[in-house]
Amino acid sequence: MAELCDSRSLEGFEPPVVESWEIAMTFEHIPVMVDEILSIFDDVPPGVVLDATLGGAGHSVALLERRPELGIVGLDQDDDALVAARARLEPFGDRAQAQKCRFDQLGAELDKLGHDQISGFLFDLGVSSHQIDTGERGFSYRTDGPLDMRMDQSAGRTAADVVNIVDDRELADILRNYGDEKHAMRIAKAIVAARPVTTTSQLADIVRDATPARDKRRGDPSKRTFQALRIEVNEELSILESALDAALDRLCVGGRGAVLAYHSGEDRIVKQTFRARVDVDDHRSPVPLNNEEFSLLWNGSKKPRDDENNENRRATSARLRGIERVKVAAA
Repeated sequence: MAELCDSRSLEGFEPPVVESWEIAMTFEHIPVMVDEILSIFDDVPPGVVLDATLGGAGHSVALLERRPELGIVGLDQDDDALVAARARLEPFGDRAQAQKCRFDQLGAELDKLGHDQISGFLFDLGVSSHQIDTGERGFSYRTDGPLDMRMDQSAGRTAADVVNIVDDRELADILRNYGDEKHAMRIAKAIVAARPVTTTSQLADIVRDATPARDKRRGDPSKRTFQALRIEVNEELSILESALDAALDRLCVGGRGAVLAYHSGEDRIVKQTFRARVDVDDHRSPVPLNNEEFSLLWNGSKKPRDDENNENRRATSARLRGIERVKVAAA
């Protein structure tokens, strides 16, 4: 198993080979709800903001430009994303650090960098446009490629491992729990019968053939299966709660956290984790009890504006939640 963290920062970072700079120049990912994210961090104290899912650094660059007294520690496990992020963050010098690290290891990484407190954190969950658009990464049901779906291509099992090894019942549970797939067992049996399944186009065709015609009118039915397998392969939901708790523990007084979720399971974990910290008697009010350390920034979740949805298709499913530390923990 490869190391989860690689502590390279921008300081001393050697320029990558030409092919890597080409990745940086072609890494396109439009950050979601940038204005709303920036407004969350407008009033946080000077210090470090953790970008736990750095991607192409779109949110981080915008924040560094807006708040010169803030620094960024960015984490990502995708090598392509790190190349792009480091190139874009380089003009900010030692205000920005980009680390190869899965976000459930954020506590150890912040300890290593000497940050026992942070002024804010951001999680932008899900998959990036670059990952989807790069066929050989195996995330897309629209383009042919190997069934990979790993965000860190140096570690862990691939989507091909999952669809070719687990039995139909376990596979159906994955599709049902992570993809909200109502035909989970039917699709799982079709996948098992077609083994070996090695490419994205092969899997997409199997799912489409196994889906009743009446359920194909709402879009490509393979989308749900691909989402479910991606979440399973990268353990996205199983590591989220502990990562959020670790980030919340690091927040200074006045520090804020923001999470963008794109899947009902993700958003449910974020909501439950935040509410457990606020623990208000009446969840209709974001105001904490007098002895509580945290306060919700608003009730429920915020959605992107209509104009953003029209310009960026990925934004349509986004749900934003925010939280602030209002006092230190009682001794």
